Amino acid sequence: MTLLKKHTLFGISIFLIILSAGFLCVYSIWNYHGNTALTQNQIGLGNSPPGERNRMSNVPNQIPSERNHLSDIPEQKPRGQLQDPNSTRPMARPSGRPGGDATSAGTKYAPQLTAYSIIFLGLFIAIYYRFKYNKVKIHPGQVRVLMLTMLCVGLLLRISSATLVDGHPFDISLFKSWATAAANNLFQFYSSPRSSDYPPLYIYVLFLIGKVAGVPAMSPYFTLLLKLPSIVADVATSYFIYRLAGKYLSLEISAMLSAFYIFNPAVFINSTFWGQVDSFFTFIVTLAIFLLSEKKIGFSSALFAAAVMMKPQGIIFLPVLFFELARQKSFKIILKALAFALSTAMVIVLPFSLNEGALWIFKLFSNTLSEYPYASVNAFNFFSLIGKNYVKDASALFIFSYHNWGMIFIVMLTAFSWFIYIKGNGRVFASAAALLLIAGVFTFSTRIHERYLFPAVALSILAFIYLRDKRLLLLSAGFSSTVYINTHFVLFETSKGINAMSFNPVLIFTSLLNVMLFVYLVKVLFDIAVRKRILILNI
Repeated sequence: MTLLKKHTLFGISIFLIILSAGFLCVYSIWNYHGNTALTQNQIGLGNSPPGERNRMSNVPNQIPSERNHLSDIPEQKPRGQLQDPNSTRPMARPSGRPGGDATSAGTKYAPQLTAYSIIFLGLFIAIYYRFKYNKVKIHPGQVRVLMLTMLCVGLLLRISSATLVDGHPFDISLFKSWATAAANNLFQFYSSPRSSDYPPLYIYVLFLIGKVAGVPAMSPYFTLLLKLPSIVADVATSYFIYRLAGKYLSLEISAMLSAFYIFNPAVFINSTFWGQVDSFFTFIVTLAIFLLSEKKIGFSSALFAAAVMMKPQGIIFLPVLFFELARQKSFKIILKALAFALSTAMVIVLPFSLNEGALWIFKLFSNTLSEYPYASVNAFNFFSLIGKNYVKDASALFIFSYHNWGMIFIVMLTAFSWFIYIKGNGRVFASAAALLLIAGVFTFSTRIHERYLFPAVALSILAFIYLRDKRLLLLSAGFSSTVYINTHFVLFETSKGINAMSFNPVLIFTSLLNVMLFVYLVKVLFDIAVRKRILILNI
């Protein structure tokens, strides 16, 4: 086949792929509009806001969780757990739609999503070995078109799939409630009964969504609008991975890494099916790590502060910034970092302080961090492995409580991460240290939710780009698998009305795998930083 024919075939294939994805997206949105409008007319919801979160103080026998709250919508019954007075473990309360079974409409797509995940894993293993042994090359003139196609298809497929399910029943209701409250009066948001336990950064995003959803023509798309920021963040992170990898690796590897992220089931299910905001948070964290690695410490500090101002989990990554400041040993650089971080935090927080007081943000963080006093909150980690999911973390394990064991491990983990950073002696270890922190905190700390490991997928790819050890690719595949299984299991079990995951083979296997992945990560980073042993991927 001549070169001209190959280029022509490539162009036709690209056109047909984008055309098909575009048609599917338009068709899905058109039908989504009709179905949503019909449902609202039938049940008489209109634009009424959903219910708010349960609080332990005023709702007895409920577990304070971001997925357990009352709802004033007849179609969405409360699905929180009931508390057995003789046990510290919550019991699942069966529930469902009136006049129907307990399974929400979204659960019917669970088998298809599982099949997609298996196909994805097999396909990328095949692609990896084809690149490795057959030396497949991408023509430089086709790379931009190929990347544009992948990003467009990734975006269009996400939007199409997002119309199939309503998302996590409790989280989507909460986001709707928060978006409505923010749109009504943004700077008095935290004074309202429907206030959020999220820090204020993402409230600005919900304010915009609430305003758009308030337009009558857009109100049927409220759920889709809530998913859209994370969907866009998925695409942006994938493109960022491609551009960063292009600086250090071949075009083929860059395209493969970008495709691995954008079509990754662990990434896909979080933003598109669940409707959570972890993708948005992860994009901020990865940019902060990247800027730190590229010597832009001021802007990096601003993004670290932004991450904390979006979710309390951002605190997990702050030691990485401290490691670099300690390595620099420059008072001027420390002042610069503090100035950028504090300025960013003040810009985000101050507008709310006019109504809430000067120190309201510290009270918010304190309340949020103490809101889930359990050894594990459906996170498939060490504590779930030993059967302590939704068991009070004040319970004792040997001489200490679970909570104290978790805090001891965090101290040890931070010290070891610093040791790796020092031995690595370079900013290129920032992503590796961040990966070590989030994987370790998820695996061995308490009060951890199932989605907290999500940033590990992107961070392991960043670590591979900077350190080039092929074992980090294996870890990325491993974390993708456990993140997907944990998210899938919790999402679809919750859709059935089961909120506290039982001690079952899936939980045991995934929890054990997460422990093994963390141990392997420690070994790999010790090899790279201390032994200076790197297994280069030769492609």
